[in-house]
Amino acid sequence: MGRIVQHVSGNGSLQALAESLSERIGDSGIEAGGATVADLRQALESGALTSAALTTFYTGRIERLNPGLHAVITVSPDALDQAAASDAARARGAARGPLEGIPVLIKDNIAAARLPATAGSPALAKAESGDAFLVARLRAAGAVIAGKANLSEWANIRSTQSSSGWSTLGGQTVNPNGSGRNPSGSSSGSAAAVAAGMAPLAVGTETNGSIVSPASACGVVGLKPTVGLVSRGGIVPISAVQDTAGPMTRCVADAAALLGALAGADPGDEATAASAGRAADYLGFLDAGALAGARLGIWRDGSKAAGPATAAVLDAAVDRLRAGGAEVIDPVPLPGADEAGEPELVALLHEFKHDLNAYLAALPGEHPMTLAELIDYNNAHADRVLAHFGQDLFERAEATSGDLADPGYLAARGDARRGARAALDGALNEHRLDAVVSLTGGPARLTDHLLGDQHEFSTSGPAAVTGYPSITVPAGRVGGLPVGLLLSGAAWSEPRLIALAFAFEQATGPV
Repeated sequence: MGRIVQHVSGNGSLQALAESLSERIGDSGIEAGGATVADLRQALESGALTSAALTTFYTGRIERLNPGLHAVITVSPDALDQAAASDAARARGAARGPLEGIPVLIKDNIAAARLPATAGSPALAKAESGDAFLVARLRAAGAVIAGKANLSEWANIRSTQSSSGWSTLGGQTVNPNGSGRNPSGSSSGSAAAVAAGMAPLAVGTETNGSIVSPASACGVVGLKPTVGLVSRGGIVPISAVQDTAGPMTRCVADAAALLGALAGADPGDEATAASAGRAADYLGFLDAGALAGARLGIWRDGSKAAGPATAAVLDAAVDRLRAGGAEVIDPVPLPGADEAGEPELVALLHEFKHDLNAYLAALPGEHPMTLAELIDYNNAHADRVLAHFGQDLFERAEATSGDLADPGYLAARGDARRGARAALDGALNEHRLDAVVSLTGGPARLTDHLLGDQHEFSTSGPAAVTGYPSITVPAGRVGGLPVGLLLSGAAWSEPRLIALAFAFEQATGPV
C-alpha cells in the first residue's frame, strides 16, 4: 500500500491557497491553477518540462496543501519511477499515448497496483489487487498514477447522516473555495484536489451525483458517462445498474482528453460491450460554436428550492446560451422526476448487498468477506470508524434479501427506471432537445459532523437513474462559492454534451 499522507486539523489559509494557484511549474511558465493537458503536453514535448519534474511539482503541492485539505489519502510510492519511465519512453520516441507523463489522481474506491481500493475504510486497507481496467487504460495512455483521492467513506452509501468528504483513512476533505465549506460527495477528494491544483486530472465515480455534485461545489468540470462507456472492473461497487467512473478536471477539453483514455470495452464488464465502436478521441468534438442551432430545454423545477442569488446564476447562463445561438425552451418540465428517488434507494440497497458481497468474495487479501462482516468490523472499531455517523444504510441493505430476482426489488428498480426515463426521455423527445439544462446544485454548505449533509437541491437524479450521461461546468458564483450548470442527454450522447459544454465554457470564461 502507498504512503498515507499525514493530515492535521485546520483549513490553513485559503488566501495562501488562492495565491499558490499562480505557482509556476518549473520553467514552463504554466501556473498550477491554469495547467491544462494541452499546455502540459506541449511543455513535455518541447523539453520545457520533464515528467519527473512535473510529478515532483504535484507531489510537492500535495505534501504542502493536503494537511489542510485532506483531499488525498495516499501518494503512489512509485510515482517518480513512473515519471522517469515516461521520460525515457519519450526520449526514445516511444510515447505511449495522449497522457504521456501527466499525473492523475484516482478516487480511492478504484484499485491500482500497490494501492488497494479502500473506499476510505481501514476494513479494506489489507486488500490485494492489481490495476482496475480503467487504471490499466490510463497507464497505456502514458499517465502517471500519482495517488489516491479521498472520498466520502463507502461512496456515501453507509449512512443517511454522513458528512460528504469524510473517511476514516483520509479525514474530512475541505472545499478549497470557502473556510469550513463542504466539498460535496462522494468524489470529494478528486474535485478538491483538482480545484486546489494538486493534480491536473482526477478520476471520480458516480452512482447518483457523486461526480457532478462535488465538481459543481468545488468549481471544476465533472463528466458522468453513459453507464457502460467506462469499465467498472476493480471498483468497489454500489450498483451495477448506475455505477460509472468519469473525469474531473479544470476544463472541458481536459475532461474530453481523460474520457478518451478511460473509455473502452472490458471483457470483464459486460455493460461495456455496448461501447464498442464508440468515439475514442473526444477532443475532436470540442466546438466553440456548438451552441448555434442547438435545442436546449431548461429544467427550472429541479432547482426550485434555490435562493434568488443562485437562481440568478441560471438566468445568466440561459442568457449566454441564447447569445450563443441556442434555441432555448424555457421552462421544460420533467414530470415525475422527483418520484424516482424513493424506489431508487430501495433498489440501490438490494444491489449494494448483492454486488458488494460478490466483490468482497472475489477480492484477495485480509478483509471482511461480506456486508454482514463489514458491519461487524465497523461495530468493533466504532470509536474510530463510527466517530461521526453510523451505518444505518449498511444495516438496511443487509436486511434486504440481496436477491436480484426478488419481486420487491424488481418492482422498485422498475418504478425508478420508468419514472426517470419518462421524465428525461419525455423532455428530450417531446421537444427534440440536444440536452436538458439545469443548475447542478447550490453553493457549498458548511460541513456539519453533528447533523450531516445539508443539501439545497440536486438535479443529478434523472441522468443517474437512467444511466445517461451528464456534464457539469462552472457557471457562476454565489457569495464567492461556485455553482455549476448541468447538461444531461440521451445515452451515448457524450460527443454532443462535450461540444455544448465546451461552447458554454468558452462563452462564460473564468468563473
